[in-house]
Amino acid sequence: MDNKTPRTLQIDIWSDVMCPWCLVGYGQLSKALDLVAGEIEADIRWHAFELNPDMPSHGEERSDHIARKYGRTAEQTRGVQEQMRQAAINAGVSLDYSGEGEAPAAMMWNTFDAHKLLTWALESAGPEVQTRLKLALFDAHFGQRRDISKAEVLVDIARSVGLDGVAAAAALVDEDLARKVRTEEQAAFDMNISGVPAMVIEGKFLVPGAQDPETYANALRRVAEKIPAQASA
Repeated sequence: MDNKTPRTLQIDIWSDVMCPWCLVGYGQLSKALDLVAGEIEADIRWHAFELNPDMPSHGEERSDHIARKYGRTAEQTRGVQEQMRQAAINAGVSLDYSGEGEAPAAMMWNTFDAHKLLTWALESAGPEVQTRLKLALFDAHFGQRRDISKAEVLVDIARSVGLDGVAAAAALVDEDLARKVRTEEQAAFDMNISGVPAMVIEGKFLVPGAQDPETYANALRRVAEKIPAQASA
């Protein structure tokens, strides 16, 4: 093997913080990047997709939400949740509560403000910090079961990854950022993205759903072969 510089491919991920398969997909993508280490590196950017844009401010209990939205019985809902939990373990991530004391109720929340914060983080601090914020939001939702629809919770999470709290609070009331989030959501619609995660490699190649690491690795290699090196430099 020669000592070629690894190719850097931009991966745009449409995702929602409430989405367990999005966290699973990221875990599988991380494993895929280990498989292509030395060949391909990723410039990951997260984009807004609300699974439940009409979610009220008081939220909804997760099992009730799954049963209502998908028409499943309580037993079927438990089965779906266990399937997701096992998929997360296999992907090297966790959907389990890891906080102190008895676990609070697992809730679904409105995520529009979280998407505003993520859009701001990308613009103000770059893709690596945005990914740290995204993972911190996943942990806050699944691992800590915090209400990430609340501004004070979002500001605290932003601070935890090194972002300025005052600037984060300002971002949450920035109407320009709200418009940018709507634009990202419209872009997903225009690309016929109806579920997440949806990963777009180099702006052209869509990989839908949470795939296994080998599928992601093969997709990255195929794209790297098709895109001239100077185009991704």
